[in-house]
Amino acid sequence: MFITKRHLPRRTFLKGAGVTLALPLLEAMIPAGTALAQTAAVAPPRFVGIFFPHGLAYSHWEMPEGPLPEKLSYIMEPLTPVRDHTVILGGLYSRSAEPPEGTTGSDHWVAAAFMTGIKPRKTAGSDATVGSTTIDQQIAQKIGKESLLPSLQLAVEDPNSSSSNCGEGYSCSYTNSISWIEVDTPSSEPVPWTKPLPMELDPQVVFERLFGSGATPEERTKRRSQRQSILDSIVAELASVKKELGASDRRTVDDFATEVHEIERRIQLAAKASSEVPPIGEPQGIPDDFDAHIKLHFDLTRLAFQADITRVATLLGARDLTGAVYQLPRNEWFPEGGRTGSFHGLSHHQEIPKNLADYAKLNRYHVSTLSYFAQKLKATPDGDGNLLDHSLILYGSNMGNSNQHQHFDVGHTLVGGANGKLKGNRYLTYPTKTVTTGSVLLSLLDMFGVQKDRQGDSNGPLPKL
Repeated sequence: MFITKRHLPRRTFLKGAGVTLALPLLEAMIPAGTALAQTAAVAPPRFVGIFFPHGLAYSHWEMPEGPLPEKLSYIMEPLTPVRDHTVILGGLYSRSAEPPEGTTGSDHWVAAAFMTGIKPRKTAGSDATVGSTTIDQQIAQKIGKESLLPSLQLAVEDPNSSSSNCGEGYSCSYTNSISWIEVDTPSSEPVPWTKPLPMELDPQVVFERLFGSGATPEERTKRRSQRQSILDSIVAELASVKKELGASDRRTVDDFATEVHEIERRIQLAAKASSEVPPIGEPQGIPDDFDAHIKLHFDLTRLAFQADITRVATLLGARDLTGAVYQLPRNEWFPEGGRTGSFHGLSHHQEIPKNLADYAKLNRYHVSTLSYFAQKLKATPDGDGNLLDHSLILYGSNMGNSNQHQHFDVGHTLVGGANGKLKGNRYLTYPTKTVTTGSVLLSLLDMFGVQKDRQGDSNGPLPKL
């Protein structure tokens, strides 16, 4: 296939006072007379890792192996609109999250094992390490070199800046971050030395990182105090570049700028509300509503992918032992809305059917936010498809039956096309304690061109994937 459009560099930026706006992929960025496979229309792959602790209500999410049934299980039902891009995995063994033999409770402090498949070193000191760069950062090293930001690390619950003992002799850094990167290893160390990357809680900070490149803190403060949009300083540049574009590209640019402005408005409203009633334990400016908070993060990630600002993101949905209570939005999945019980409290359901049902509702809500993000990606054109076609989302946890702190029969979910490397609409399950989550990680690395024989406790690539 050949294109006959005027050429505009894929990396076209509009710059103003402390503002850098990267444009999304446009038809004008595809050179005339060039084979499609050699152009910017060949979309880069993207990766997202999302972690929620405490597992899922085991009796409310599993399904028969094979093609996904017409009606998905209660917890997974919100993924119905993206079922053709969804692979649900059951029976996984999260061995790296198990407490050391002879101990109890310490499995609450190893969220960092989610993307390594390695149990972190037991320490509450500065020598905390997870033994490997997490797979998101390995993928970022492979595909993120050409983007403005190698990766984004996001959180929806205050991760706290403490690195002291969080419990059972484990550093808080193991539950505060799911993204770790290898640094220079001391000669005395038998394993690679790693450090955590901070997970950003504040959508305003994320917004500035994406679109306010070069702005000083004073410029950002002045702009917000004057209620100026980040787009105000690039109005002339925006108008100038649109004159050179066709009608379709002008609509794309207008839609993108409108979405940037809308997210900016939502962030400002959230900051205003939270400054009037500051949430306990969180800095001002953070939305005090989980639903608004996580959707802002997801929408910012989608815009960052669309403009190719970054290709890798991670999101920490909650910290271990979280007591978070959620206000359910009124929608097709929760027609009556309402509030849930506390996350960790509900996870200890004592096998009582009503308690399991209450916990399943909370799990269903978390999955509905994943579906929200996936549907936004699916609705965003990208090259010869959409962003969901060219992305892979890993959504997972570290427990099976959370009431008993079991780390086998764990469920993970993969959503996205991975640039044609993942076939959706499937439920795959594995015999208890035979396939580790490390094998999932190894297979995902391979999809992004990172060739390894082993990742953490993997025992080969994931069968049947």
